[in-house]
Formats: sequence, C-alpha cells, structure tokens
Amino acid sequence: MIQPTIRVAAYVIRDRAVPELLVFDHAGMPQAGTQVPAGGVHPGERLEQAVLREVTEETGLCTASVVQRLVVEEKPHPDTRRPRRTTYFHLQAPATTADAWNHTVRGDGDDHGLTFSCRFSPLPLSRPLADDQDAWLGRIDPRWTTLADDRR
Repeated sequence: MIQPTIRVAAYVIRDRAVPELLVFDHAGMPQAGTQVPAGGVHPGERLEQAVLREVTEETGLCTASVVQRLVVEEKPHPDTRRPRRTTYFHLQAPATTADAWNHTVRGDGDDHGLTFSCRFSPLPLSRPLADDQDAWLGRIDPRWTTLADDRR
C-alpha cells in the first residue's frame, strides 16, 4: 500500500466589511486555476508550522496566524492519482494586509521560482477553486459554501 503524501492547505481570512479569502493564480499558467496556499509537510515538521511556512513561501504573507484545524481530507492527486492526506486550516490575516500583490515563490518545492498573483476575494466565492480546495470553507462559516459543496 502506498503511503499518502502529507499536506496542509490554508484558508487565510481577512475580516473587512465582507470577509475575504486569500487566493492566488499562477502568472502565465491560467490552466492551474485559482488556489489557496497548500503544500507538503517536511519530515518532523508540525502541521501548524507547515501551514504557516506554505503561506509565507507561496504568498510572501508572514503576518497570518493559525486559528484552528478544520478537517483532514483523503483525496488522490488530480493528475497523478497518488494518495494525499491534506489538513485544512483556518488562518487570520490582519485587516491592513494589501488587497493584491505578486509574489515569486521561495522554498524547495516544485513551485520554486514561479510567480503567483495573490489577492483577497470576497466570501462566499463566486467560482470554485482548483481541485475543489474551497470544499471546506463552510466549516468556518456555513454562509461561505460554494458550488464545490453542491458536488459533495
């Protein structure tokens, strides 16, 4: 039996007049779709450390804080079909965080060197995220469900 890849994913929320979710698109790669920060956990790394590291690496945001673990999802990778175990977290960003920015990914992952166009998007989202990453937003607030929840 193949062991699943251990991953984390971050719902970074910024509270304004309407709550907003931090999302990003790959610059020059529209086929990748809109996503939230997510990635693999290093050996010996705590999940809370991993989610904060992924947010910083993929978006440059280093002022987010973990609010809570939401759910553990067992789901194969959409392309390779290899097993994955992803723990989703709710994080909070300061209300003063910029609305949008570009960030070049740092770290040792496959996305090193890619540029991501980051932005806060009002909740509920008007369109689902890539790989159904928005499926668990309702765990934070039931009003934030999106089309992905209708497919479950």
